[in-house]
Amino acid sequence: MGINLQKGQRISLEKEAGRSLNRVVMGLGWGMKQVQSKGFLGFGSGVRQEAVDLDASCLLFDNSSNLVDTVWFRQLESRCNSIRHSGDDRSGGGEAGADNERIAIDLSRVPAAVEALIFTVNSFSGESFAGIPNAFCRLIDDATGSEIARFDLSLEGGGHTGLIMTKLYRHNNEWKMQAIGESAEGRTFHDLLPALRPYL
Repeated sequence: MGINLQKGQRISLEKEAGRSLNRVVMGLGWGMKQVQSKGFLGFGSGVRQEAVDLDASCLLFDNSSNLVDTVWFRQLESRCNSIRHSGDDRSGGGEAGADNERIAIDLSRVPAAVEALIFTVNSFSGESFAGIPNAFCRLIDDATGSEIARFDLSLEGGGHTGLIMTKLYRHNNEWKMQAIGESAEGRTFHDLLPALRPYL
């Protein structure tokens, strides 16, 4: 069982896993949108679930805070071949706690010039996160399938369309993880770049 992270918390991947890690997977998930239905003449009212197209991205930054590569639904693999996206999930939901999108990272192959990986989620349709019950990201040891760390976020009442979830970064030659959980506005990661600058 992995550690449950709080907003702003930082951990060492090696210490939490109990060994050095080469291959990890960042799983990102969210529930289906809960929409209040009024029904007709008071009949059939209640809550219905709607599909929502959220998109997870991984942004690669160098030690000068320059964006050097991106992995998202329009580019499923980094140019260095160290990071791969599972593909676009356009509905959300699924089993409780199941990943909607997964981003696999071979830490041993991430170029030395890359210092930070930031993971974001956006509403490509421009719908707000209001009514989406929760979101989470979890880091998994790809070799064993065990969860190293999880960061859960409630999106209830969220009028925003973007979320800066978490960051993996190098510090003193080891990989660490920081839970961010900062809301922002934007249909794609491009719109979130000004909001994530403070975390570089």
